[in-house]
Amino acid sequence: MLAEATIVSPSRRQLGPPRHRPVLLRECLDLLGLPCGGTAIDCTVGLGGHTRAMLEAVGPTGLVVGLDRDAESLARARNNLREFGDRFLPVHADYRDLLQVLEEKGVGPIRGLLADLGVSSFQMDTPERGFSFSTDGPLDMRLDRSAGPTASDLLSTLDEEEVERLIRRYGEEPAARRIARALARERRKSPISTTLRLASIVESAVGARRNARIHPATRTFQALRIAVNRELEGLEKFVEQACRVLVPGSRAAFIAFHSLEDRAVKKTLENLTPHCVCPPALPYCVCGRKGIVERVNRKAVRPGSEEMLANPRSRSARLRVALRLEEEA
Repeated sequence: MLAEATIVSPSRRQLGPPRHRPVLLRECLDLLGLPCGGTAIDCTVGLGGHTRAMLEAVGPTGLVVGLDRDAESLARARNNLREFGDRFLPVHADYRDLLQVLEEKGVGPIRGLLADLGVSSFQMDTPERGFSFSTDGPLDMRLDRSAGPTASDLLSTLDEEEVERLIRRYGEEPAARRIARALARERRKSPISTTLRLASIVESAVGARRNARIHPATRTFQALRIAVNRELEGLEKFVEQACRVLVPGSRAAFIAFHSLEDRAVKKTLENLTPHCVCPPALPYCVCGRKGIVERVNRKAVRPGSEEMLANPRSRSARLRVALRLEEEA
């Protein structure tokens, strides 16, 4: 899946929507090492690209449980993977409800887990979803369109200072104040309810950036999407739960598409590894701290040049993998 932060400027935009390409597919499979006959979890099914590869890896007696909060994507994945029959168990749920899903479905033991935290090309390129400004559409941005406020709702209800904080925090946008001021001014004229109007307001406030790889509104769109879907809320807790549900010796893989996600994943995995947290002044360790995972790759795996050329939206992807220890050590 993909992140809005990877959208290129209109002058460099591809003609037509890109073909669905699961990001870092070979790297995920190689590092996960799924055993034949095991049960694995795809926490973010999307259209089922990674899920298909996982089903093939676990073989004819294996099972893959697939979660997705987007009912439309899940329905498409179910159709795309119908050849696997009941070896694919689709569940309409947020990945943060992982423990509840496993309890309700009674599946296990879990011998591999993948969480691709980005937004899929299907979602990005469907105008009525409101994730992108390549074509005009309603400013929605909800992954689960059955609940919660839209991006337009947030821009209508938050005050100017809250909008500025949101764009600065989640978009890491240096021009957040100018953008928030412009949005406040324009919404007094009429509600900001479409993607192209939002993009136009932001571009006017920021100005065209020479030689920029991304459109001036990209960071604002990212910030709103993160806020609407609460993407960082509970992420660290989820990463820990994902590691704890694994059978010892199994692995969990996490793909992040922007630095805020990746920092949360990296920090949590670091905290779950065995390491001393005693004050440096102590002559020896007294904390007795135990860890549950070992990081398989200390440096995030990035797409190669060939993949980025075939799928430019993959270029911001970062893959981190953890191995569940035999026992807490």
